[in-house]
Amino acid sequence: MIYTVTLNPSLDYVIRVEDFETGKVNRSLEEHIFYGGKGINVSAVLAHLGLESCALGFAAGFTGEEIIRGIAAMGLRAELIRVEKGMSRINVKLKSDQETEINGTGPVIGEKDLERLFEKLGKLTDGDVLVLSGSVPPSAGPSVYRQILQQVSGRHVLTVVDAEGELLLGTLPFHPFLIKPNVKELEGIFGSLLKENGQIVDCARKLQEMGAEHVLVSMAGDGALLLTKEGDCYEQKAARGQVKNSVGAGDSMVAGFLAGYLERRDYQYALKLGCACGGATAFSDGLGTGDEIWKVLGRL
Repeated sequence: MIYTVTLNPSLDYVIRVEDFETGKVNRSLEEHIFYGGKGINVSAVLAHLGLESCALGFAAGFTGEEIIRGIAAMGLRAELIRVEKGMSRINVKLKSDQETEINGTGPVIGEKDLERLFEKLGKLTDGDVLVLSGSVPPSAGPSVYRQILQQVSGRHVLTVVDAEGELLLGTLPFHPFLIKPNVKELEGIFGSLLKENGQIVDCARKLQEMGAEHVLVSMAGDGALLLTKEGDCYEQKAARGQVKNSVGAGDSMVAGFLAGYLERRDYQYALKLGCACGGATAFSDGLGTGDEIWKVLGRL
């Protein structure tokens, strides 16, 4: 079974405004609400590819109840833990000449809440897959992903981490199977601008030296590259199309790579399917559907 963990799921309120101006009343051209969070996005795209998963995480307040309802309506299996304090996030995504995001904080996660999550993770067995994605509520602390990988260590669980900064770095001693930073996140970790693929590969190799097995780097319109634990480097150009949306593209890439790898154990195919999924989402208002993914794959 594939398990995705979204400790800080959200309602994503996406608004499109023509020529947005600060300090003035702006009227929206269109509005959408999506049930978001990086792990939930991974679960949704996996479902579009025909793979079942179980979404784990926390929910709080009336927004949390709506997230639980919405995930069920999407046909996804989920076991979100209800917590008492705070509320699940509403993230505002403003699309105009540029994309602007205002992301909420999320609920208050207590020790007993984390214990309930660890109980669920205790059910994972050899051959299961665990995907840790996205930010965490401040109350959960920056070491929570490290704690999770420490708990499943030794159980032959295939682990994937898509997170920033300390959240990601803390997991590396537990040798995650795959990590997926983007170029901006790499720049934040290593404190330098990365303008050439060779520089990106060097940074990916440093992350391997710190413990990661495979490093998948998403590069937006430039596609993606994969540095494998065997030391091979694969590159995939992005599909061409009209970009409508960047939200969830990286999560879609994770889902596509994972689906491709589990199907064929072929790195090049997994990378190609990952880029197709990321492209399908980028060319859509929401997450790319199965039909859209296969169409983009045919153009790569």
